[in-house]
Amino acid sequence: MLDKFTSRRYMRGMCSDFTNGLPFMKMHGLGNDFVVLDARARSWAVTPALAKGIGHRQFGVGFDQLAVISKGTGDAHLTFYNADGSLSAACGNATRCIARHLMDESGATRLHLTTARGDLAAVDAGKGLTSVNMGHPQLAWDEIPLAREMDTLALPIDGAPTATGMGNPHCTFFVDDVAVVALEAFGAEMEHHPLFPERTNVQVAQIIGPDHIRMRVWERGVGITLASGSSSCATAVAAARRGLTGRSVCIDLDGGSLQIDWREDGVWMTGPTMHVASGVLTPAFLASLT
Repeated sequence: MLDKFTSRRYMRGMCSDFTNGLPFMKMHGLGNDFVVLDARARSWAVTPALAKGIGHRQFGVGFDQLAVISKGTGDAHLTFYNADGSLSAACGNATRCIARHLMDESGATRLHLTTARGDLAAVDAGKGLTSVNMGHPQLAWDEIPLAREMDTLALPIDGAPTATGMGNPHCTFFVDDVAVVALEAFGAEMEHHPLFPERTNVQVAQIIGPDHIRMRVWERGVGITLASGSSSCATAVAAARRGLTGRSVCIDLDGGSLQIDWREDGVWMTGPTMHVASGVLTPAFLASLT
């Protein structure tokens, strides 16, 4: 038990951290984990060094993506960074996590969010689930983008994967058994395939039934993740385009399941979220990253 002097000194240090440090939230969607910074009241310049430092799982907090909430033309604007410090226009699970946080904060059941991907609608789906419309998929080669004009349904790569854009590029391989794919080596190689000038997320997907897919994912700038919302949307679109499933599917990932519905107004993603903890990045830690 701390004595009074030590306790007071500890509390003074804590108060100083909260005053001069950077508050953050740790969230995850099916184990796809995020650090979230709320810049609506206090802006903070996010540099690649800051993103990489926070994302380090030993020397920082650790995340698959960093998300920043700022004021926008809707209820909020979201900006996403990968663990390597690079920007990502879309992050479906982080969008759902933040949407749930903003709904709990405001009492709203519907939100209008803006991202580099475009305007996204989010709704309370009931039973603790949150749905986000991730927008229409990008199916043309120059929208994804690919390096040259080609059929995006079956790329000229071994395995004939399908390319899909969801605000970020995706390459989906349909296989007989996702468990036997050495994803760490395969994903790292495919992320940098020359057909994808902006690199790509990589999915291996196994069709279980007309409304059921098993999927594993490698995220560009991150590596293997337990789940990925935009990858789930891309895989559902690819499977429907190839006639392997219908347009509404349950996707089982390493961290849990998402429901994906490709509707007339876009690709809707529904699943659970978790706000794990709130904390503060200390001034000493932040200074070490400059």
